[in-house]
Amino acid sequence: MSDAVLEMHKVAYAYPDGHQALFGVDLHVHRGEKIALLGPNGAGKTTLVLHVNGILFPGAGSVRIAGMDVNKENLKAIRAKVGVVFQDPDDQLFMPTVRDDVAFGPSNMGIVGDELAKTVAEALAAVGMSEFADRSPQHLSFGQRRRVAIATVLAMKPEILVLDEPSSNLDPAARREIAEILESLDITMLMVTHDLPYALELCDRSVILSAGAIVADRATYDLLTDDALIKQHRLELPFGFRLDPSLAKK
Repeated sequence: MSDAVLEMHKVAYAYPDGHQALFGVDLHVHRGEKIALLGPNGAGKTTLVLHVNGILFPGAGSVRIAGMDVNKENLKAIRAKVGVVFQDPDDQLFMPTVRDDVAFGPSNMGIVGDELAKTVAEALAAVGMSEFADRSPQHLSFGQRRRVAIATVLAMKPEILVLDEPSSNLDPAARREIAEILESLDITMLMVTHDLPYALELCDRSVILSAGAIVADRATYDLLTDDALIKQHRLELPFGFRLDPSLAKK
């Protein structure tokens, strides 16, 4: 297996009010892996993700991205390597047109002219939104806005794509479209989700975070077929959903 692009070693974090959110988390994500981060509300998933691109720094332990320590000195380089897609696309879309939104990040990195136009075109093509380049994001459906939000991150050419609940608030067709996009991307991916079928479809490996600690890290199919484990950590498959053994990814 290739070298880890994300390494967390004994990461602990407490908020200023004293709430301890993470307790000695160890996590390694290797290049090209697509990993689901699962867990009940309040488990610490958001806190963990905020350490990946340096919004938060550990109170103890260490975080490394592509061999670099996540610290204030490396922050610009770290954030160029880690792209975060938030749960609400409106948190990322604020420019007059789709093209402007996708161009915003790379233009701030100094990319201009034909190179910028090519970067924007490639990112929009990757999410199937090329024909909407001149549309206002506010005139798009929620699923289309989520696709554009993904494009704004892809335009930065990150090494790691972090997604917060990418299937939430989508109708079935949009949910499937986003899954097809994510499956097609040749990028390391860490996906926070409560959607267990989505995790099974997209991620070979899943990690359960519960009460600030990693309690399971194994193949997604194996994890989801452990009824006692998922029940213990307040995870549920949809009513009537059957885990077909043919869905197990080798």
